[in-house]
Amino acid sequence: MGCFVVRIAFCAAFLLGALPHPASAQEWPTRNVTIVVPLAAGSASDTSARAVAEQLSRQLNRTFVVENRVGAGGTTGASAVAKSAPDGYTLLAYGALATANALYPRLPYDTLNDFIPVMALGQQAQAIVGAPSKGYKTLADLIAAGKARPGSLNYSSAGAGSASHFAAERLLVSGGFTAQHIPFKGGAESLTEVIAGRVDFCILTLATTVPHIRDGNVTALALSARQRSALMPEVPTTIETGLSPQSVYTFYTGLYLPAKTPRDIVEKLHSELSKALQVPAVQARFKTLGIEPMPMSVAEFGTFFRDEVNSTMAIAKAAGIKLD
Repeated sequence: MGCFVVRIAFCAAFLLGALPHPASAQEWPTRNVTIVVPLAAGSASDTSARAVAEQLSRQLNRTFVVENRVGAGGTTGASAVAKSAPDGYTLLAYGALATANALYPRLPYDTLNDFIPVMALGQQAQAIVGAPSKGYKTLADLIAAGKARPGSLNYSSAGAGSASHFAAERLLVSGGFTAQHIPFKGGAESLTEVIAGRVDFCILTLATTVPHIRDGNVTALALSARQRSALMPEVPTTIETGLSPQSVYTFYTGLYLPAKTPRDIVEKLHSELSKALQVPAVQARFKTLGIEPMPMSVAEFGTFFRDEVNSTMAIAKAAGIKLD
């Protein structure tokens, strides 16, 4: 009988040892980590993720691989991460998770409950630029024209549901004027229309517009940002021109983990990301891309993201923005 009990105890101990243990931050990572970017190579989310991935690989002595999983406006890749094992080995780097939630009526994941927002890799200021031929010198000039002649203004965007579309709609609401939306297939086409004077204004990342601002092809009216940019410190923010903080549409890339990932892994990843973003080589790379710091704790970024989801939904509803 004694031998039988010992044998049962031994078998139980063996089986318990064979079961997978919950991942812990002390051990993580013990193998390669995949950062899923649900957009094409070369996108803002892709370039920032790659810069950070290289540095994390050095810090943690494990390879952080960036995988572009494109499809359905980014929701295919996001869905894959949401459904992956919550062990810290599959991450999502995405700049439009909140936007996609507002655009698509049926998603294969729950935006607020299937992800843990870990950290924002950085933000890109959006520049409101006007056509020089229209004579707008300041944002106040543009708003005044819109109020004086309701419905007479128009603006171009990089496409329906794009960041430039949402940024413009937020500006219209905050400024209390109207303008007709003319979507194009990308930022380059949108900007060309402004340069040619066929549309009044557009809102695109400052990094995209800087060369044209300096050459006098477009007029920088303001930044849709909370603070001025080092790229063009002379350009005021929408808040400085007298609009409310609701006028700001931040274009950022967030890093997310699947829900139920152990908290200690979440905190360790946040800590390592914070270190990576302080490395001079990473900062220099981000500067060339027009990406500026957006330091937040895990809790702060979580609150920020939830607010972004809610405010973006409100904008989409008010402006009738949706994709089938």
